[in-house]
Amino acid sequence: MAQSNFDRRRINGPDESFQPTFESDDEGGSRWKVGDPRKGRMAQEIRPIFLQAGLINQANGSAYIETEKTKIACAVYGPRQSKTTVYNEKGRLNVEVKFAPFSCTRRRVPIRDAEDRSIAVQIQQALVPAVRLELLPKSTIDIFITVIENDGIEGCIAAGSAAASVALADAGIEMLGLVASCSAAIVGNEVWMDPIEEEGQIAAGSLVLAGLPALGTITSVWQTGSMSPDEAIKCMEACQKCCEDIHSVMAQSLLETAQNT
Repeated sequence: MAQSNFDRRRINGPDESFQPTFESDDEGGSRWKVGDPRKGRMAQEIRPIFLQAGLINQANGSAYIETEKTKIACAVYGPRQSKTTVYNEKGRLNVEVKFAPFSCTRRRVPIRDAEDRSIAVQIQQALVPAVRLELLPKSTIDIFITVIENDGIEGCIAAGSAAASVALADAGIEMLGLVASCSAAIVGNEVWMDPIEEEGQIAAGSLVLAGLPALGTITSVWQTGSMSPDEAIKCMEACQKCCEDIHSVMAQSLLETAQNT
């Protein structure tokens, strides 16, 4: 005999529930002031990077990158024939960025907004000079980036560019080199590398640089906020040095994937 208080149309919750535990916030302590040192790491130090390629079997190439609270998955499909009837001598690179609903502090609506499109444009501008699209006429390469956890827009652009570059290499697409990207922010009178979301809010200006460390070239520079020319040059030089270290991590990830397959 069916129970009268049992509803088959919905999933019933557990009999016992527990209060969720949250990470301790430092709101009670003193906030950062000009002249105070950086919390957690040095000013010129970037977050540790975990990068692995070839995690998505259905895609032609894929990569997963994690830098503390920034987690991004990337999948590459193609090259495949373009759906347009117009003949193009060069291929086309499409980038689509989506945020998971639980990726940010406030729940995001699963609809693409202006922020998603701006991040996709920045990543596309960083990757296009490195991909040899002239060898792929009337072809399309689709890159899908999913932000699982977000800890600053600058970090998302830098990590997304690195993950997309590794995914393109994993797909066997010919490139001039791996695209490494790093961000920097002006906080007080110092240059803080790889700022998180909290540090980006107190920064006067931030900058994201992408380039090919193997060739010593820059493919994209994106700057926001107030920053003098001398400060911008200082940030670019610091980002170029960090891109060399990030490039070695990317190359090592691809080497380990090739050895395991």
